[in-house]
Amino acid sequence: MAPSLRLGSTAPDFEAETTAGPIKFHEWIGDSWAILFSHPDDFTPVCTTELGEVARRSEDFKKRGVKVIGLSANGLESHNKWVKDINEYGAQFGPTDVQYPIIADESRKVATLYDMLDEQDATNVDKKGLPLTIRTVFVIDPKKTIRLTISYPASTGRNFDEILRVIDSLQITDKHRIATPVNWKKGDDVIIHASVGPEEAKTLFPQHTTFKPYLRTTPLPSQ
Repeated sequence: MAPSLRLGSTAPDFEAETTAGPIKFHEWIGDSWAILFSHPDDFTPVCTTELGEVARRSEDFKKRGVKVIGLSANGLESHNKWVKDINEYGAQFGPTDVQYPIIADESRKVATLYDMLDEQDATNVDKKGLPLTIRTVFVIDPKKTIRLTISYPASTGRNFDEILRVIDSLQITDKHRIATPVNWKKGDDVIIHASVGPEEAKTLFPQHTTFKPYLRTTPLPSQ
């Protein structure tokens, strides 16, 4: 069995065939952030809406320095045919052009490595009765460290606004000694990290407000 992947684990490297050609995962990530996300099956309704949304949000990912790659237990031929449907359906919501790679993982090698297979839903299987993937999301930083994992059931489409929000939080808190509060979004006040003492806080965050000794908020520091 593959080792359990947790926050802080190194994202396992692998080689795979994709709609954009063969890749070595760590090499493909390079110095970027990355999102690896799985969908249960090609030519299915919820997945079609999701992959189109990812395509339409390409600039949002790009400006954050994030590469995106999809995966399911389907072959390249299936992926390539389905992309046409995704683009056609997605066009009603805005320009939709799936350019990011989708991994062909019929062997389930990568899905097993990343524990993406659905072992609970007896209906989420292929024609041979083999389990398909759930809607898993891994956010991986340039050091190849897993920084976020989210798993959704097959019946529930993802909210990519939330995934982008978390990436914003991760990237900002990597640069400053801060944390982000409930429902935070970019531009909102942030929380000063507990490791910052009172005198240091006056220097680092001169506009901060102290509600409790352990709860201090401040406008976002300049980038």
